[in-house]
Amino acid sequence: MRLIFGLVLLLGIGLAGFAVKVAMERFNQYQVALAEQRDAVVPTTEVFVVTRQMRYGERLAPTDVEAIRWPSAFVPFGAFTSRDQLFPPGEEGQRTVLRVIERHEPLLSAKLTAPGEDAGVASRLEQGTQAFTLQIDVVAGVSGFLRPGDRVDVYWTGTGRDGDGLTRLIRSSLEIMALDQTSDTDRNNPIIARTITFAARPTDIAALTQAQASGRLTLALVGLNDAIVSETVEVSRDELLGTREEVAVAGEGPRICTVRNRRGPMSSNCRCPA
Repeated sequence: MRLIFGLVLLLGIGLAGFAVKVAMERFNQYQVALAEQRDAVVPTTEVFVVTRQMRYGERLAPTDVEAIRWPSAFVPFGAFTSRDQLFPPGEEGQRTVLRVIERHEPLLSAKLTAPGEDAGVASRLEQGTQAFTLQIDVVAGVSGFLRPGDRVDVYWTGTGRDGDGLTRLIRSSLEIMALDQTSDTDRNNPIIARTITFAARPTDIAALTQAQASGRLTLALVGLNDAIVSETVEVSRDELLGTREEVAVAGEGPRICTVRNRRGPMSSNCRCPA
C-alpha cells in the first residue's frame, strides 16, 4: 500500500509540475505578444472634436472642442489638426455651425463657417456662383417636399415660336440653398415655401429670369443617389395630343342664295351666286 501511495504521489507531483510549466510558457507567449503589439503602435494625429451636440446657427467656442488622437491614415478630409487652424490668432469673431455636429464628432471645415462669418447663404456660395430666388407655389415646389440641399430640375412651360404650347427642361440638378428664409440643411419637416433660392452661375440666372417672365416654371426633385444629368427634354402640345390634320372639302361650288319677296298675294323668288 505504501508503495502504491508513493507512486500516486510522485505522479501527482509530476503532473502539477507539467501544468505549471505549460502555464509559464503560455504566460511568456502572452507577454511577448503584448510587447510586439506595443512596438507596432498605429501612428496617430491630433484631431479636434466637439464636446457636445451642436446645431445649425450655433457659435463655436474654444470650450466646445477638445483634441483626441486619430489614426493618421484615416483623418477625415477637412478636419482641424491644430487649435490655431480652428481658432486662427488675430482673427476676430467665432465660427458658426452650418450642419448638425454630434458629440465627439471630428470638426470639418465643410460644417463650419470662416471666423466671423454668419451661417447665411453667402457663406455657402462657391466661387463663380450667385444666389438667385424664384417664386413658387405648392405645385411647383413639389408639395412642400423640398429641403435646403436638395437638387431639382427646372421645366419651363410657355408658347413656342410657332405659337404652339411647349414644355422644356431648361436647367438640370440645381442645388437649393434656401426655402423662404430657411437655409438649414438638417431640417426634416416639410416647408410650404413661396420662394426658393438656388446657387447658380450668371448664365443660369439669366435663363431662369427670362423663363419666369415668359412662362410657368415647374420643379422636379432629383434623387440623392442620382448622378445622371438630364438631357434636353422638350414636349409640344401637338406631340402630346397628336398632329392636327387639315381636311379639305373637294368639289366645292358657288353658294346659292334665295331671296323671297312677299307683296300681298304676289311673291317672287331670286337665286343669286355668292
